Amino acid sequence: MIQRNTVIDYQQFMQTGLLFMQVSFIGLGVMGYPMAGHLQRAGHSVCVYNRTAAKAKAWQQTYGGDIALTPADAAKNAEIIFVCVGNDDDVREVITGEHGALQHCKAGALLVDHTTASAQLARELAAACAKKGVSFLDAPVSGGQAGAENGQLTIMVGGEQSAFAKAQPVMDAYARHSQLLGEHGSGQLAKMMNQICIAGIVQGLAEAIHFGKQANMDCQAVIDVISKGAAQSWQMENRASTMINGEYSFGFAVDWMRKDLAIALEEARRNGSTLALTALVDQYYADVQKSGGSRWDTSSLLTRLTGVK
Repeated sequence: MIQRNTVIDYQQFMQTGLLFMQVSFIGLGVMGYPMAGHLQRAGHSVCVYNRTAAKAKAWQQTYGGDIALTPADAAKNAEIIFVCVGNDDDVREVITGEHGALQHCKAGALLVDHTTASAQLARELAAACAKKGVSFLDAPVSGGQAGAENGQLTIMVGGEQSAFAKAQPVMDAYARHSQLLGEHGSGQLAKMMNQICIAGIVQGLAEAIHFGKQANMDCQAVIDVISKGAAQSWQMENRASTMINGEYSFGFAVDWMRKDLAIALEEARRNGSTLALTALVDQYYADVQKSGGSRWDTSSLLTRLTGVK
């Protein structure tokens, strides 16, 4: 269905060789809300579902599009169904539950799960979708709320090449990079690696800033220098200044990081890998939760060292 009141001009869109698609988006949290918006503004016809109906209505007032009362209704006419919810149980509910998307998916449709979940669940869902003649991709994202809002997410994908080829140009509406990494579950395994890296980097940055403060250094000046060298990282570029100022009211919350690390640690037990640093940082995040920082940004690891609450 062509929406003429979109950001992209119809003639311009036709010249690109791309096609408008009927898509649905299930889950309008801090990530899904802007991601679904990018799809609508890119010219696709979007039907959304959210457990809290008021959020779906607010989305519609902002972007247009349609609202469904259940995930099954949202998926009914969709060529691609995108999902971005909280955890494994939430994903199962909206995909394979009594009113889940697979109840009304048409054969030949594609289901793309952007939730950070377990690789085991991805394989389970791929099998369930195959029985319905539906393709499946596990496609967790990295970039946080800002990346979702700015359309600059990185997407790690597991599944078949043909399904990825169909999804990639549509996901480009909110992604700066997406890549197929292997069979079903590979996207989730890559996201685990991503979170393992972040946990160690943030802890190192927290310790460096704590060390600098104790040594009476101008930490911002030091960061300005070392961010130009081998110590540079996304976390340093985007979180060091706010950490120095004790600001933790934005970004990816501690609760969600612990959920992600739990998935990685469980997978490590399954495949026999050793994640000593990850397990340690996970417990540091537990300390932050106990001090009241469940919803603080993950860079709040510094508060453990400074005693600031």
